[in-house]
Amino acid sequence: MSEVGERIDAIRSEWGERLLILGHHYQRPSVLTHADRLGDSLELSRLAAEQKKAERIIFCGVHFMAESADILTTTEQVVYMPETGAGCPMADMATAELMQTGWNRLAGVCDDWLPVVYVNSTARIKALCGKLGGSTCTSSNARRVFEWALEQGKRIFFLPDEHLGRNTAAAMGIPDDEVMLYNSTCADGGLSDEEIQRARVIVWKGYCIVHIAFTINQIKLVREANPDATIIVHPETPREAADLADGQGSTSQIIEAVEAAPDGSTLIIGTEQHLVERLASEQAGRLTVKCLKPSICANMAKTNEQNLLRLLEAWPAATQIHVAPAIASDARVALQRMLEL
Repeated sequence: MSEVGERIDAIRSEWGERLLILGHHYQRPSVLTHADRLGDSLELSRLAAEQKKAERIIFCGVHFMAESADILTTTEQVVYMPETGAGCPMADMATAELMQTGWNRLAGVCDDWLPVVYVNSTARIKALCGKLGGSTCTSSNARRVFEWALEQGKRIFFLPDEHLGRNTAAAMGIPDDEVMLYNSTCADGGLSDEEIQRARVIVWKGYCIVHIAFTINQIKLVREANPDATIIVHPETPREAADLADGQGSTSQIIEAVEAAPDGSTLIIGTEQHLVERLASEQAGRLTVKCLKPSICANMAKTNEQNLLRLLEAWPAATQIHVAPAIASDARVALQRMLEL
């Protein structure tokens, strides 16, 4: 282990249970080796809320994840990030102001909408969702949350990821002509009143840079070269490409699929490169695990051992993540609705 790594572990030992370091699956291995727990974004936030003895929580991930941890933990616990500039371009594609404009447009045509907001979103988006009676969702439970909304006789306004929304609707058998795209850069969202009336689901025009890298042509070429391989992609992958894969799954579901795969099989995974490489290393000698295409989340990569150590040594106030109480209260409502389903 490097000198930096040894110093990190020494400080961790000094803090004991009063310190909790959380590492998202997309982090680089040198960071994850210091994490107390690994997981996806919401799983880690829930873990943070359960660890009452942890006075300080370090979230090695991106900003919206640390916000969720702050929302779900107590006021006595403080959440930090080694690099607060680690954001999420997709989360930034929808602001509360733009969402409110979109909501007003849809509600002006039909009054039976419910917002469903992906947890990969800002606290302000989650808060507006809570105020409007909606729920958050993850990539693993999006279908259950969609069902919850539709069972109430509601239509769904889903944001900020177009592709998770489309893939979820398709998996539920909702016809393509009842799924519309709301584009906040266009007048009226680019939708006519008739299209809004016909829609059961309207998805926001937003996307994950990592997962739109996976295309139809890539999947066709990989399948030709590896006819016996199983191809699994994250549901943030564009619909046309995702339909060609053998399966779709959230981060946790992909990990479970790899761990359950028969010995000697080959899995080709369409998700963030650091995770795929870690799975390949863990399964070496039992399975072959490959990237569909190398695709790294540049924001996740902003966290490293050096800025983790700087945080542990100095605890600068600028690295704390605080969500304003009024925003946190409404956002917590949307998160709790999901957790209760």
